[in-house]
Amino acid sequence: MRTAKRFTPKEAEEIYLVPHWSAGFFRVGRDGEMEVTPLGPGGPSASLLEIVEALRDEGRPLPLVLRFPQILEARIRALNEAFREAMAKYGYQGAYRGVYPVKVNQRRLVLETVAKAGKAYHYGLEAGSKPELALILAQDLSEEALITTNGFKDDDFIRLALMGRKLGRNVVITLEKFAELSRVVRLSRELGVKPLLGIRYKLKAKGAGQWEASGGENAKFGLTTPEIVQAVEILKEADLLDALVMVHAHIGSQVTDIRRIKAAVREAAQTYVQLRKLGAPLRYLNLGGGLAVDYDGSKTNFYASANYTLSEYAEDLVYVTKEVVEGHGEPHPILVTESGRAVTAYHEVLVLEVIDVITPPGEKKPPAPPEEAHPLVKELWEGLLSLGPKNFREVYHDAFADKETLQTLYDLGLVSLKDRALAEEIFYHIARKVYALVGELPYAPDEFEDLEKLLADKLVCNFSIFQSLPDAWAIHQLFPIVPLSRLHEPPTRQATLVDISCDSDGKIDRFIDLHDVRQTLPVHAVRPGEPYYLGVFLVGAYQDVLGSNHNLFGQVGEAHVRVDEEGFAIERFVPGETAEKVIEKMGFTARELTLGVERLVRQSRLSPAEKGAFLERYARELQGYTYLED
Repeated sequence: MRTAKRFTPKEAEEIYLVPHWSAGFFRVGRDGEMEVTPLGPGGPSASLLEIVEALRDEGRPLPLVLRFPQILEARIRALNEAFREAMAKYGYQGAYRGVYPVKVNQRRLVLETVAKAGKAYHYGLEAGSKPELALILAQDLSEEALITTNGFKDDDFIRLALMGRKLGRNVVITLEKFAELSRVVRLSRELGVKPLLGIRYKLKAKGAGQWEASGGENAKFGLTTPEIVQAVEILKEADLLDALVMVHAHIGSQVTDIRRIKAAVREAAQTYVQLRKLGAPLRYLNLGGGLAVDYDGSKTNFYASANYTLSEYAEDLVYVTKEVVEGHGEPHPILVTESGRAVTAYHEVLVLEVIDVITPPGEKKPPAPPEEAHPLVKELWEGLLSLGPKNFREVYHDAFADKETLQTLYDLGLVSLKDRALAEEIFYHIARKVYALVGELPYAPDEFEDLEKLLADKLVCNFSIFQSLPDAWAIHQLFPIVPLSRLHEPPTRQATLVDISCDSDGKIDRFIDLHDVRQTLPVHAVRPGEPYYLGVFLVGAYQDVLGSNHNLFGQVGEAHVRVDEEGFAIERFVPGETAEKVIEKMGFTARELTLGVERLVRQSRLSPAEKGAFLERYARELQGYTYLED
C-alpha cells in the first residue's frame, strides 16, 4: 500500500514565501509550526503557536500582537553595520549617523529599544511634532546622536528644540518652509542660544511606489533653490551661517527602485556641494527615509517590494556621495538616513483567531430538482450530470448564463425562492467540479481565473482591519499572512479574510505572490473545536499608530517576548483597550453613561433581581475587551 508523501516545511515555506520576505527572522519548523528566530537563522528559535498558547493560558484574549525587541536590535545593528562596511569598502572618510523617525511607531517598547540598541552607534531620533520632541528629549541617547526636527513648526516647537540645545542635546532644526527661518533667528536671540540648522531641499527627483507623488517639485515640504540661496544670505546677515550644518533631502517612503534612490542621492549631494561653495559649513548630508521593506518577497520594484538589498542601499548612498563631493574637492559629509519602516516592520506579528467560516454553496452534490421546478433549474441539473473533462467549458458557460437569467426572472417574480436556492447550489457544485478539472490542466485558461475567488471560503477573524491593519484597507498594502500551525499538512482550501466590524470594507482579499497579487490565501480546513490562528507579519511600521477606533474597536493587547537557548520569556504584557477607554476618546465618561443607564433601569419593569444583574453586566462590559470573547 502506497503511503502519502509527507508535506514538508520547505514546501510550506514556498507556498507562503517565508524565505523571501522574512529576512531570516521567521521560518517553518519541523513540526509544522511557524517559528521566530530573532537573532537570525543560526540563533535560538521559538514556536509562535506555543507563545500564543502560553498567553491564552494566562487568560490573555485575542487578537494580540507579539513584539520581539531582539528583532529591533538586530535591525539597528544591520543598518549601522551595512553603512560601516560600505564606508570601509569605498574608503569613505565621513561617518554614518542613523536617525529613527518616531512617527513610524511611537510605542514605548519600540522607542526605548531603538534608543538603547542604537546608543553604541550614536543612533538618533527624529521628531515631526511637539509631542514627539518632548518624548525624544527624555530618551537616553549618546551625546553625538542627532535629534532632527522635521515638519512644520510654531514658536513653541522651536523653543523646545532650542532648549534641547541648551541641555546639551544635538538638536538640529530642519527648515521645512522659508517662513520658519525668521522664527528661528528671532527665538534663538530671545533664548540666547545658537541653533543647529538644517535646510530641507525640495528634490526634483521622485521616488517609486505608493508614495511617489509625495516627492518632486510639488512636494509638501522643502525649500526651492531660490529660497535656499536667500536663506543663506539671511543667515550671513544674522551672523548665523555657521549654524547651518545640514542639508536634508527626502525622496519618499518605501522607495522600491534603487535607480530612483541613486538619482536623488546625486542631486542631494550636489546641493551639499553648492551650499558649501556659498560658505555654509555643512557637516551632515541627510538623505531622509525611503529604505523599503520587501513585503511580498519578489525583489522587484513592485510597490510592495524592493529591487535592492540593505547592503546595496548603503553602498550606493556611500559611493554616489563620495563620487560627487570628491569631484568638487569638498570633504565627505556625515551621512544621515531616517529609516523607520525598515527598522520596525519585522519586529511585530499580529495574531488572529478564526472564529467562523463562511463557505459558498455547492460543497455537497445537491438533490435533483422536483418535477415542478423551473425549466432552467432542470437545465442546470442536466449540465451537472453531463459534466466531464471534454465539455467542462461549455457546461460552465451555459450554467453561468442560466444562473444570471434565473436571477433576472427572480427579480421579476417569475421564479420562486426555492428554485433560485436550488439553482445556486447546482451552479456552485458545477463550478467546484470545473475548478477541480482545471487544476489538473498544465495551464489554466484565463476564463477560469476567477473561479478560485468565487469558491473561496471567508474566514471570519476576531479583529478590526481599521484598527490593526489600516494600510491594508486604506492603500491596499500587502502583508504576509501565514497559519501558525499545521504547516506539515498541505493547505486544501482557499480563503479571504473578513473582520468583525460592521463594514463591508472590513476584509482582506489581496495576498502576496512572487509574480502577481493573489486573490485568495491557501489555508487548512478549520476543525471544529480546534483553534486556528493566522499570523500577519511585517506589521511593525505605522499600523500601531494609524489605527482608528471604527466601531469602537480599540488597541489590541501586546506581548513583549524574548527568545534564548532556554526557550522564550514573555517579559511584559500590555492589555488592550477596554470599552470604557475607547468610549472616553469620543467625549463620554463611564460615570455619565452609568447614570443614564441607571435612570433607564429605574423606569423599567424589570424585577429588582433583573435590575441588579443588568447593571452588573453593564459595568462589566465597560471594563471588557472591545473584541469578541469566549
